[in-house]
Amino acid sequence: MKRQSLFLHIRKEETMMDTNNNLMTIGPIWKKITLFAMPIFLGNLFQQLYNVVDSLVVGNFVGRDALAAVSSSGSLIFLLVGLFGGIFVGAGVVISRYFGARDLEKVEVAIHTTIAFGIVAGIVLTILGVGLSPSILRMMGTPESVLPNSILYLRIYFSGILSVVMYNTASGIFQAVGDSRHPLYYLIVSSIINIVLDLIFVAVFHWGVAGAGLATVFSQTVSAVLGFYQLSHRVTEYQVHFKKIHFNLPMLKQVLKMGIPSGLQNSIIAFANIVVQSNINTFGAMAVAGCGAYSKIEGFGFLPITSFALALTTFIGQNLGAKEYTRAKRGARFGILICIVLAELVGLLIYLLAPIFISAFNSDPEVIGFGSLQAHTVTLFYFLLAFSHCIAGILRGAGKSIVPMFVMLVCWCIIRVSYVTIITNIIPHIQVIFWAYPLTWTLSSIVFIIYYLKADWVHGYEK
Repeated sequence: MKRQSLFLHIRKEETMMDTNNNLMTIGPIWKKITLFAMPIFLGNLFQQLYNVVDSLVVGNFVGRDALAAVSSSGSLIFLLVGLFGGIFVGAGVVISRYFGARDLEKVEVAIHTTIAFGIVAGIVLTILGVGLSPSILRMMGTPESVLPNSILYLRIYFSGILSVVMYNTASGIFQAVGDSRHPLYYLIVSSIINIVLDLIFVAVFHWGVAGAGLATVFSQTVSAVLGFYQLSHRVTEYQVHFKKIHFNLPMLKQVLKMGIPSGLQNSIIAFANIVVQSNINTFGAMAVAGCGAYSKIEGFGFLPITSFALALTTFIGQNLGAKEYTRAKRGARFGILICIVLAELVGLLIYLLAPIFISAFNSDPEVIGFGSLQAHTVTLFYFLLAFSHCIAGILRGAGKSIVPMFVMLVCWCIIRVSYVTIITNIIPHIQVIFWAYPLTWTLSSIVFIIYYLKADWVHGYEK
């Protein structure tokens, strides 16, 4: 009995240590936000690296048309995945709020409801992705030389999308309770697996874009399994019990109320980017390949942005749940400043080395020219993108996810699409399309800074 009692005491102490490490409501603000953001940054870095390896292997071992096929698929993937991904962000806000308030019963209900939603979302995405990919790619005006491989890649990707969704579900649960380390570990493992399988399937077996798709699906499946194994086997305040997975309707309503605006925002941005991609497609396969290569590099510019935006959402959610209003404001200011600085430094690096980076994907001078032109047009404006995403993350954590949804709808969809549609008919030059991004980032930043300074979002939450 004494041995069992000692064992239970040790497990309790370990659980308490995990809780204190994960809580964002205590400890130095800069340290909590930075230590939370860094594993997300590194995890996204590994994810971006294996996305880049996909394109590097395909571009160098299969050819520029295959590179264009993989590249042209990104906007469509984000369109279909973005809606559900945003809802998982909303679920994370709900979980982090209850976790910060130490309402562990509702934390458990929120987690198991989120998992149930993830399973259904994965099944729906599989059906939509496999069934609609050819039609949407044709609507986007994907070049005929690229179309067959694009359809093949997308159908393989979406046939395994349930694994992607479930990994994101597990990762969202970890991050909501302040644990960004475990998602990093699983991404490192899946990244290594993806790189190895890419080289085997594409470079050795010569399976082309199908090999790249299969490598991605298999590696994501491994990361999802590892995530749920950890959540279900370790005794924590947020442990998953598979028998408890079900829809709790009041909790689902909260999750959807928080998440649908974020999901619609993602879909809105993806729709606008599909319109932009459709206009890029009219300039031919070389433009698609060059801009696709740039988009892979741009992913590195997004690393500090997505990392600190997610960190701010969790930080604000937990601190407002714990009624730490002054701490929430101080954390918001720190997160915005550090994110802007890091994003601009990455943007400057890409600006200076763009031709070298693009040439790694394909050495064709025309491909390098298109990719470098886009980089030189947009990268120096990354600080605006960082600011907009940080404010959006803060507002989501405060439960005001409708505000960033409307700002993005107007600035990043309606105005961006209108600009591209009208201006390209007057000035048929591809650089005109590239300017759509910095111009709309500027507009959203102006709107956000006015709202952030004038609206007392913390006081509104307290009421």
